[in-house]
Amino acid sequence: MLPTSQQTIGPFFPKGYFAATDNDLTRVSPDAAPSTAGQVVLLRGTVSRPGTDPAGTPCINAILECWQADAAGRFAAQDPAADPAFLGWGRTFTDAEGHFEFRTLLPGGFTDPLGTRAPHANLTVMGAGLMHRVLTTVFFPAPPSALAADPVLHALPQALRPLLMAREEAPEGGLRVFRFDIRLRGDGETPFFDL
Repeated sequence: MLPTSQQTIGPFFPKGYFAATDNDLTRVSPDAAPSTAGQVVLLRGTVSRPGTDPAGTPCINAILECWQADAAGRFAAQDPAADPAFLGWGRTFTDAEGHFEFRTLLPGGFTDPLGTRAPHANLTVMGAGLMHRVLTTVFFPAPPSALAADPVLHALPQALRPLLMAREEAPEGGLRVFRFDIRLRGDGETPFFDL
């Protein structure tokens, strides 16, 4: 017997909840020109949980939101000098295999009250079976000194730090591609942070 909505934990989001370009952080609206003030990249991966497959069971229709600084390390909501053509926020959902993808700019590092931050993007995941959303950070390649100085990355045990690093894959369509897989539980669980 298949579980019904009364037997499983939501939330459940209809596909119409998203516009086709909601996962494109490089533009402020679907009809706007994308930002040219940085390197456009693809950030993709899977969301999974423990299962019979060693890679885990894919989380289907999970909702992901991504937000980050622009290529110069500025946020539009905090800095009037931020790239006006860069939205810096996007939303997508996982497909039947648990895959997701964002089109964005390679973020710049910045300094905030925590200290000097290495280039990164913040991701939150919501979906069926999660009692509350989870938040993680994905770090892009940077000089070892920048990564070592980042207070969030430094707060983790050394063994967990690689779980927050995006891995560069072969370019696609002239764009750099970074992979970041999110594992919700079990061996290799992605480190998550409190809001």
